[in-house]
Amino acid sequence: QVQLVESGGGLVQAGGYLRLSCAASGRTFGIYKMGWFRQAPGKEREFVATINWSGGTTTYADSVKGRFTISRDNAKNTAYLQMNSLKPEDTAIYYCNLYSRASGRDYWGPGTQVTVSS
Repeated sequence: QVQLVESGGGLVQAGGYLRLSCAASGRTFGIYKMGWFRQAPGKEREFVATINWSGGTTTYADSVKGRFTISRDNAKNTAYLQMNSLKPEDTAIYYCNLYSRASGRDYWGPGTQVTVSS
């Protein structure tokens, strides 16, 4: 089993920034990639960004390109999401995701609320 804990969410004004963290624990051997998804009220969960654990290759949703940066610290089994130039439409619950090659399954954190006021 893998456990994920997100932190760093909060309330910020438009144009501001936040940094989310996701710490993985448990059977972390075999992490293939980690990423972030978000779900706004009344909407489906959507992809935000992902990072390959070994090579560090990153992928972003078009809506966050140039504003968000995903990174990871392999030694700490932690992924980060630096969010700059935040917009009200970025308001959502942000969920951390981990895909383990060892178990062949996805894991999810409980989520952290990000609210951007206009």
